[in-house]
Amino acid sequence: MEKEVIKNLVTVAYLVAGVLFILSLGGLSNQETARRGNWFGIIGMVIAFAATVLQPEVTGYGILAAVVIPGAIIGAVLASRVAMTSMPELVAILHSFVGAAAVLVGIASHLDPNAKTKYFGTEKVIHDVEVFIGVFIGAITFTGSVMAFGKLRALISSKPLMLPARHLLNLLMVIASVVLGYFFISDTATMTPLTALLIMTAIASVLGIHLVAAIGGGDMPVVVSMLNSYSGWAAAAAGFMLSNDLLIITGALVGSSGAILSAIMCKAMNRSIVSVIMGGFGSDGGNASAASAEMPEGEITEISVEDTVELLRDAKSVIIVPGYGMAVAQAQHAVADITKTLRDNGVTVRFGIHPVAGRLPGHMNVLLAEAKVPYDIVLEMEEINEDFPETDVSLIIGANDTVNPSALDDPNSPIAGMPVLEVWKSKTSIVMKRGRGAGYAGVENPLFFKENNRMLYGDAKKTVDAILVGLKAE
Repeated sequence: MEKEVIKNLVTVAYLVAGVLFILSLGGLSNQETARRGNWFGIIGMVIAFAATVLQPEVTGYGILAAVVIPGAIIGAVLASRVAMTSMPELVAILHSFVGAAAVLVGIASHLDPNAKTKYFGTEKVIHDVEVFIGVFIGAITFTGSVMAFGKLRALISSKPLMLPARHLLNLLMVIASVVLGYFFISDTATMTPLTALLIMTAIASVLGIHLVAAIGGGDMPVVVSMLNSYSGWAAAAAGFMLSNDLLIITGALVGSSGAILSAIMCKAMNRSIVSVIMGGFGSDGGNASAASAEMPEGEITEISVEDTVELLRDAKSVIIVPGYGMAVAQAQHAVADITKTLRDNGVTVRFGIHPVAGRLPGHMNVLLAEAKVPYDIVLEMEEINEDFPETDVSLIIGANDTVNPSALDDPNSPIAGMPVLEVWKSKTSIVMKRGRGAGYAGVENPLFFKENNRMLYGDAKKTVDAILVGLKAE
């Protein structure tokens, strides 16, 4: 009777945790409610963990503590030390852990001696399908995430690996996995189920590596988002294997939200969601294509910090466009101070955020929120693009590909069709960069050569600090 009561309490706790996870996702969709959304997620996870540990089936508390406590400490230390510029790599490697967990849970579930007495007939077939699909998705997620981590960390070249007949190779690996699935489920004399499962795991691992290796570094934000979706489906598959309702719900939430985010980002980069899943698309992550190798017409006009300060002082409307360069330089706090100074002087200041600015969805939004920039002046691309013609100064800090007019003007450009922030339509645009190199996608930017554009070279943090000093000087 006591066990039945505990099971009912666990069910209620899982239901509460599931609702909190849904509220968490809802909160994270808006900057004003993001902090509250995080707390909903934290509380939901604490409830879920406590409910799982208190189940009658869980008895090895010593082993559990020996695993959970060190893991929690390591996670807390890594999370506290990681820089915002390294957050994409951290997210990628965390996805790999989810994939690895799904693989291990699937293999353990198959080897569980109790499974032979627990599942019969149709139930056994369903369970075997759950195990096989869970391990397949988990293996792809694990190796794909490790590959993405290596590219983002610059441990592996960001250039896409374009093997001959790569799509055919992917198809053959999928077909081989399906055939092995037949052997695994039917339990024929040709091959033992465990052998089929292990061979499939190896093939899926290679497939995960190849899918991500074939994608250029400039498209890594979409890849990270898609891997987030994969990790969710891997978690859901593990939930089916363990008959854990909450894990199924949580995995489905993560998987579906990651897929929706990937679709949004693909639209923002003019990519096909199918090409993301199949791999082998995008730029070479650093080398300009032949179509864009010619230098744009015109001359580059440089500007000094002093002249930049004068333009900002005289402006009535300013739009700031942050990019990865701002994140690398950790200049967000100085940018926030510039914003406050200008607004105190009566200048209308807003921020234009491209959906794929940085290396992770929402990268710039988090940086600006960290610097306490008011949420109501941080606008998405579609909200602010029409306002550039009425803007006196557009200040671009470390952004490149997201403000490249060739995306709209050059059909041969690698980023052709990608929606961009149309900063060149403002009266004056000022681009802050370290040097004259191309952007992360390796595409030359005609913006630099336009008559109304000025280039302010130097380290973003030092330059922004100098502008701030100039604005505050009497």
